[in-house]
Amino acid sequence: MNGISELLTPSSMGRPICLAVTPGEPAGVGPDLLVRLAQEPQEAQLVAVADPELLARRAADLGLPLHCIDFDHMGEEGSGLPGSLRVLRVPLRAPAEPGHLDTRNAPYVLDTLRIACDGCLSGTFDALVTGPVHKGIINEAGMPFTGHTEFLAERCGTEPVMLLATPGLRVALATTHLPLREVSAAITASLLGRVIEILHKDLCNRFGVARPRILVCGLNPHAGEGGHLGREEVEVLEPTLERLRARGWDLAGPLPADTVFVPERLRGADAVLCMYHDQGLPVLKHLGFGQAVNITLGLPIIRTSVDHGTALDLAGTDRADLGSLRAAIATALSMARASRKRG
Repeated sequence: MNGISELLTPSSMGRPICLAVTPGEPAGVGPDLLVRLAQEPQEAQLVAVADPELLARRAADLGLPLHCIDFDHMGEEGSGLPGSLRVLRVPLRAPAEPGHLDTRNAPYVLDTLRIACDGCLSGTFDALVTGPVHKGIINEAGMPFTGHTEFLAERCGTEPVMLLATPGLRVALATTHLPLREVSAAITASLLGRVIEILHKDLCNRFGVARPRILVCGLNPHAGEGGHLGREEVEVLEPTLERLRARGWDLAGPLPADTVFVPERLRGADAVLCMYHDQGLPVLKHLGFGQAVNITLGLPIIRTSVDHGTALDLAGTDRADLGSLRAAIATALSMARASRKRG
């Protein structure tokens, strides 16, 4: 990886939007999706942070042309041409076979994330789009890893909020990848206030919502039934929401999660805040799986991701759906343009 640090330097505001893309687990569908996407014209300059030989082998498996161009942020020749892809070279640790996980490549996956994140922090890239990783194989390699969201937050030194979006619905999470029995203790007034502040701020700054309306779910069934089905709503959620409403913020809740997603309730809402991962994401993915985008709020960089996993059984084939990657790139491009306009 000699020479990579020299490339990660601030770039000119006059250049095209430049998006770093990490394909994720090399045995999964991420490389396939990126190779297939490279066959299409793009509005932004895409830079794969990956092993070019991996991409070339996967292109051969798919029977598709691929011309890998070494990344140089000062040059633009060949940019955006179908069948070509700029690549910031990160070497695999071991050969990658479609569908076959290998712990030896776990460091490679984390290397791509570090390098792409640092490139965004330095200004070389305008945003980061991440492909699916396999958390289990990274942990089996002896490298503690909870997920992209937590990894990037630690790298950036911030506290994140996970937001998934599909046309017509945005769902944010108060807690992310926690065992269910740990969720209640994690939802403190401090945490909830911080999450809502980040969500409110980024809806304004990243999405251009002038006065966000946020629906906040309760933790317990029926939002606790006034304390009869749990005290979290009474002792944590309601006081926190009241404090933030005093700022003039439009916050509804705590609301029963089983009715918060009905059309009448969602009408006019800009986001739904759920208390834990599986409270809201099944609804969003039912509505828009294959078109949904995972967005990390609260970072100093823009990061979007696909809404699906590594799909090992589809790796090396053309059967994986490109929809979510297209949506993640379109969302990153839109957010990057908005960021440039704000200066």
